[in-house]
Amino acid sequence: MTHEGSAIDSTKPSIARVYDYLLGGKDNYAVDREIGDVFKRDLPGSVAIAFANRAALTRAVREIATTTDVRQFVDLGSGLPTADNVHQVAQRHAPESRVVYVDTDPQVLVHGRALLEENDNTRVVPADVRDPEAIRNHPDTVELIDFDRPVAVIFSAILHHVNDEEDPAAIVRYWREQVPAGSYFFVSHFRSGNNPETEEAEKVLQQTFGRGRWRSDEEIAALLEGLEILEPGVVPASLWRPDVVDSRWNRGGGQRELTVWEHLISAGMARKV
Repeated sequence: MTHEGSAIDSTKPSIARVYDYLLGGKDNYAVDREIGDVFKRDLPGSVAIAFANRAALTRAVREIATTTDVRQFVDLGSGLPTADNVHQVAQRHAPESRVVYVDTDPQVLVHGRALLEENDNTRVVPADVRDPEAIRNHPDTVELIDFDRPVAVIFSAILHHVNDEEDPAAIVRYWREQVPAGSYFFVSHFRSGNNPETEEAEKVLQQTFGRGRWRSDEEIAALLEGLEILEPGVVPASLWRPDVVDSRWNRGGGQRELTVWEHLISAGMARKV
């Protein structure tokens, strides 16, 4: 989620491009790498947050595609394409899956248009997560998503960029009211460790982007009010249903002691009943 206009501005850092850089992507500029290097240099080990988050998202989408009848996904604040995007994971297991990506970053939208050319079941909606009605009523959303049938709503690493006064709980509540019973919600979120690492990382993001809010597991769970939070609850992302498939990201999943940084990103999945 950014405030950028329709043109790509290579002079101002972008949350999506910094994240891309931390994941080893190439869709970033010097100004993004400068911010990313603050994390790499001054907060060594913090890049694990990005990898743990991405791996948990992959597992969640795979689980929905393989263990439920849900074949519609709305990915809010989707970010730049990387390995195993939502549509790739979902369609690998359920080829008929339909995915709407939502973002405001112009570079994300450029990549999204390229996706459209190769995948009829994918759309990219240029909208801000804080304006859910614009997303819900966008022609591409209306065309692809049947809100009379269950939907998987994904908030992967986006709600922590919504400040308290912007009411992130109201955003989740809006989508909860739009989808029928049997729908799923996946949330990953910066997790407050009440430690110097949290304070420093939060300061970097606030100074750079004016947003970035670390919340406790209890605060994150409260965002899912009115939904049934599934096992194992809201936990560090690396411990959210880990498996050996993710060894390339997590180097062993939950088989070892997590680093302090891996404790700073939580994940959880909930269902509307």
